[in-house]
Amino acid sequence: MNIYQHVEIVIRELDSKLLLATLAASRGHQVIVSDVESIEKGLKKKVLAPGIFHTKSLTPTDAKIARHQTIIDNGSIVSSIDEEGGLVEKGYDREAKFRFSDQTVEQASTIFGWGPEDVETLKKIYPKHSSKIYKTGSPRADLWKSRFSDYWGVPKGAPAKPFLLVVSHMSHANYALPFHSIIASSRKGGQFKRDPKWFAKKFGMAVEHYRATAAFIEAIQHLSKLDTGYDIVLRPHPTENIESWKIYLEGIPNVHVIRQGSITGWVNKAFAVMHNGCTTGLEATVSGKPLVTYMPFKQEYGNEVSTELGYSVKNLEELSSTINKLYISGQSINQNSSNKSFTDEVSKKIYIDNDELASEKIIKIWESLPNASDKLSQSTNWIKFQFLLKTMKFNGIVGKVLRNLFPSKFSKLGPEKDNFKFPPLDRQDINERINRLQNVLGIDKKIECKLLSERTILIKQS
Repeated sequence: MNIYQHVEIVIRELDSKLLLATLAASRGHQVIVSDVESIEKGLKKKVLAPGIFHTKSLTPTDAKIARHQTIIDNGSIVSSIDEEGGLVEKGYDREAKFRFSDQTVEQASTIFGWGPEDVETLKKIYPKHSSKIYKTGSPRADLWKSRFSDYWGVPKGAPAKPFLLVVSHMSHANYALPFHSIIASSRKGGQFKRDPKWFAKKFGMAVEHYRATAAFIEAIQHLSKLDTGYDIVLRPHPTENIESWKIYLEGIPNVHVIRQGSITGWVNKAFAVMHNGCTTGLEATVSGKPLVTYMPFKQEYGNEVSTELGYSVKNLEELSSTINKLYISGQSINQNSSNKSFTDEVSKKIYIDNDELASEKIIKIWESLPNASDKLSQSTNWIKFQFLLKTMKFNGIVGKVLRNLFPSKFSKLGPEKDNFKFPPLDRQDINERINRLQNVLGIDKKIECKLLSERTILIKQS
């Protein structure tokens, strides 16, 4: 089969998409891992043969509905797992109505869920389509298993000393683009129509994120002054401006601001994780990593599930005491009495099967689709597709030059697209990741990995 995997945020999604691709390629499938524009144009121009378009969400925006319909009309099918997952909020009803609709669910041939809660809620709200909604778990959660510790190894840039991983989830205060771009994007996506209260909530979230940013700066300064022998790694959210954090934390000894690589590798090597309302809190919990939730003020938009995990601390003295005990002991100290009660909450969100990977479940479901082996297995001329990708890149360069030289005349081309979510890929790095995955998975078949463009990977058997 031809499988086309859409990646939106590289450091969040790439490794799990490579896991899926490596397993699929070992079973004889041809897989593209790329940005959405490259896949969409390849299918629209019929340079790519029909296949499974596996996307990161079914949010009911006009643009996405139109894109998916064009892909379906050209003979392909749509598959999805929501990369946001709704993991940090209690319940899933709002996410099921906010990030899905009857139309987008109908367009999809398969929908995969992170756990029991999202799957059961989607089936309840969209009962006509319950047969296409599967509880598989997420390939991202596959990589949280100890089985993949050798895959991650030591993250590039990790300090020589033991380190505390501090995770920022304050994108409304530190977004890579101005705050008004968040509002513009939400409006364009129809979020304010689907939830009229969401406009005011965005501003409320921004206020809390600014307060949390200041509190975390203060906390990092406090921990650094103690000089207890460990370093601190501040990990910005994928959509945050890393330069902001470098400025905020400039001059504080033993502090590193790093966003390189997947968060999972950093969680694995940290002696503990400190956060405030981040999905990484659930990852650390599932992985068995000591977790410190720092809540110095009451929050209205606190992402209830993740903020109630781990060791909850509310002031600097509690914070330093808890972290120092974790560092000295090298193991978990007395758990909060509330932590056990939220084990069930995490289990609702994330399904972990110790006998089979979520990635394997997803591939088997794809293979079981009616006529999948015939309809979706036609050959693609990869040289022709690569030429299309080069043409797209050339047109992008020309458009940028024209906009800069004649801004008024060529404004109709639209603004230059930012790429902070999807930086250029490196061929050697991708090949190394594929090789490590093959070693962990015990795959002895020869897998060919080719970079067709700086944002497009082809993975298949040689």
